Amino acid sequence: MKRTLTLLALLLLAACSKDKDVDLPRPLKAFTPALRIDRMWSANLGGDKKPMRRGLGLAVADGRVYASGSRGEVAAFDLKSGRALWRVRTKLPLAGGTAEGSGIVVVGSSDGDVLALESSDGKVRWHVNVGGEILAAAAIAPRAVLVRAVDGKLHALALADGRELWQQQQQVPRLSLRGTAAPELAGDVAICGFDNGRLIAANLTDGTSAWEAQIAPPHGKTELERLNDIDSTTKVAGNDVYVVGFQGKVAMLALDTGQVWWSHDASSYRALGIDDDNVYVSTADGDVVALKRRTGAEVWRQSGLGHRGLSAPAVAADYVAVADYRGYVHWLDKSSGAIIGRSRLGKARVTNAPVAVGDQVLVINDRGALVAFRATRLAARAKAKE
Repeated sequence: MKRTLTLLALLLLAACSKDKDVDLPRPLKAFTPALRIDRMWSANLGGDKKPMRRGLGLAVADGRVYASGSRGEVAAFDLKSGRALWRVRTKLPLAGGTAEGSGIVVVGSSDGDVLALESSDGKVRWHVNVGGEILAAAAIAPRAVLVRAVDGKLHALALADGRELWQQQQQVPRLSLRGTAAPELAGDVAICGFDNGRLIAANLTDGTSAWEAQIAPPHGKTELERLNDIDSTTKVAGNDVYVVGFQGKVAMLALDTGQVWWSHDASSYRALGIDDDNVYVSTADGDVVALKRRTGAEVWRQSGLGHRGLSAPAVAADYVAVADYRGYVHWLDKSSGAIIGRSRLGKARVTNAPVAVGDQVLVINDRGALVAFRATRLAARAKAKE
């Protein structure tokens, strides 16, 4: 039986070596706010007091927010009011979710369970077990549900009943981070990163590889130095694919062939954010970086949140939001990277990416607390009063 070593303390992993002391989280500094941050509503899905890293993020569709907690609760809320539309207690140790599409909500457990619920009322459509822990949200295609497990397998399950259609597998190194990339759909392929630093585009019909790309070969003498997991979900925009790996590179690839158009050294285990102009990365060291989409040239870098275990960035019209290990949410000006707003939803870590919807930012922490924030430009408020 293969034995895979999982690293639970990502912050310590990124900061420790025989030549370097642990980097302490950077203290927060005062700033001049340009946004007013209001709490619109809140809810709680339940979670462990000392949670492990799980991939229990949020899904937003058709005016609803879908969320899940590690103790097994799955719920749907009205986006504007926060009113609970339905709640289901699955009694499963949920660890991967929340995905919505094609009329179902999909969550996964640390025991390998994959559960599909009806989006309308939360009734169970099907329940299967894939044999490997699920730590990321599924991707839902018109006829299949794509689920990545920690054993290196990407499963395609039939949308109607959950039976397995095919699987794609990559070797898992003996030492890897705790976490997996969620698959991303792009036309007739599913794109997913793996713990060996490879990005795979699998055909939805039969699971065969349309292409494979090694984003960054491992380097270094020790197993720790050679870690190059891709634990972040790729982003697809038009004919381009964007990806980043831990101790690897951030890169842009061609969607049809997997050819790398540009790449730069980077280290991140969080998903990317993109808009029409830029790619936004929360690095393993706690910098937030904006890069030009077409060239990869650096636009700005915010280094004031160093070693605070930042979430992936949520990208809105004129700001980028990230959350940290103490439950703070930071709003950054999209043009300069300056911190222009800050709020807090509790003292627990925020592992999963906030979600920006209009002028709202939805955040769920690792204890299952969910808050919908609204950001308003202070100048705009003053002008409206006049």
